[in-house]
Amino acid sequence: MGSPLCHFEFMSNDPDKCRSFYGNVFGWEYDDKSMPGYTLIKTDREPGGGLMKCPEEAPGPVLSVYFDVPDIDAALAKVTEGGGTVVVPKTPIPDVGSYAMFTDPEGICVGLFET
Repeated sequence: MGSPLCHFEFMSNDPDKCRSFYGNVFGWEYDDKSMPGYTLIKTDREPGGGLMKCPEEAPGPVLSVYFDVPDIDAALAKVTEGGGTVVVPKTPIPDVGSYAMFTDPEGICVGLFET
């Protein structure tokens, strides 16, 4: 079956506090050096995650999930055909892949990832 969960991401108003809390609760380790301005979360299992400061334009702190798809453009076409809304169009992540985000017909925000 396709499109497995491949990544999760916290956008936090206080990334240091978030890192401390979840590190204590789950024993996660963090990598702040691989991607400037972004913290990779090491969980000892797939999927791994990320942590970043909540952008000013975001409505507030949030936990996002990303599903691996072979073709973001095709997936986004199905999203709009099904009544969803593209929130972030296909966006490259240098040396990693691309991501996009959409809301479903109920307003739930979901991410897509393509390598």
